[in-house]
Amino acid sequence: MTFRFVHTADLHLDSPLRSLALRNLELADLVGDASRQTLVAIVNLCLEERVNALVIAGDLYDGDQTSMKTARFLASQLERLHRAGIRVFKIRGNHDAMSKISKELVVPDTVKVFGGNAEIVEITNGTLPIAIHGLSFAKPQIAESLLPRFKAPVSGAVNIGIMHTSLAGSAGHDIYAPCNALDLHVSGFDYWALGHIHQRGRYPGAATVIMPGMPQGRDINEAGPKSVSLVTISDDRAIIVEERLTSIAQFERVHVDLTAIAEWRDAVTAIETALKAQREQTLSPHLVARLHLHGRTPLNWQLRRDLDLLQAEAEQRAESVGRTWVEKLELAIETPPIAPEVTAPDPVIELSILMRQEVIARASFRDHIREMVRDLLADLPQESRDFAGRDQAAFEHFIDRLLSEGADDITARMNAAERGRT
Repeated sequence: MTFRFVHTADLHLDSPLRSLALRNLELADLVGDASRQTLVAIVNLCLEERVNALVIAGDLYDGDQTSMKTARFLASQLERLHRAGIRVFKIRGNHDAMSKISKELVVPDTVKVFGGNAEIVEITNGTLPIAIHGLSFAKPQIAESLLPRFKAPVSGAVNIGIMHTSLAGSAGHDIYAPCNALDLHVSGFDYWALGHIHQRGRYPGAATVIMPGMPQGRDINEAGPKSVSLVTISDDRAIIVEERLTSIAQFERVHVDLTAIAEWRDAVTAIETALKAQREQTLSPHLVARLHLHGRTPLNWQLRRDLDLLQAEAEQRAESVGRTWVEKLELAIETPPIAPEVTAPDPVIELSILMRQEVIARASFRDHIREMVRDLLADLPQESRDFAGRDQAAFEHFIDRLLSEGADDITARMNAAERGRT
């Protein structure tokens, strides 16, 4: 008889969406509710596939969550699994460790929440003995590996370990309970159900080591379709892992080339065409697009001046495409170079060249901008600071982009004023 389970992690229920809420309340509602709808989809998958268990490898919640609405919602989903005889095995991650609900929620007896000390739950599934090992974060930050604290694998059983870990490190993720994938392979376990890193990963070796990634993205930095793992362990102990889509809203960067486009209508049509193409490729029910407009276009000054109008036009076209949303517009456009035969001096262009060659290039000016940005970041909450980069290289790239786009904006506005007088 086979043993089947769904492996997921990092749902981050009710994760705050401050930036989206500031721009588009309707979109914020969609994405804000997506994590809950994704949990419903995961439970539906468990029921449809008639699995034996749901394994949650940490960060079901986003932090110190005290909402009773969330508690009631979660209890209703666990009850659906309980009525179907599907067990739940859950550990707490770095976010769960701060959650009051995680510690106080009354759950059915088919739900096992592992504590801060390593435990083993042994199950006999027909002739196939299963040993499920779990160990939760007892506090939000753990700098050392949790692997040495796990109990030894049970002899003769299929051993499944549930761990929340950053492994050897991953871009965009802090170091939590680090360990080496090689150590997992030589641990004697058959399957490691991991959590914490939001990108899906499989680490080949003696054991089956899976990081399922998060089942629902929350912003453009968590782009692409998201999924869970459906795991089947056969009588002969062979392990088959299937990826199953769960994301309700899928974030994607959509590139729109505006090179040589000189009419506003044509620019909007190019946006619509790009959105339609991405919608056809998007696997999730909803597409949330960040439009990256690039190329050399005579519309540079007008698009920059009327960016709010362009955003509204893009949102209208997205609505006509269906189940498509525009989260933000990014401009990386330039004005085409002047033809060689044009010899009359253009004071706006000359000023633009002066800004780039003399002002922006000046080290003291760059240092001043750096200091202004750092002062701004210091006034923001920690979770809102990533827009300026997560490390020094990303921060410098942000400063480069800020200065370049600032020069473009000034030039565009001066061009607009000049044309308004002609």
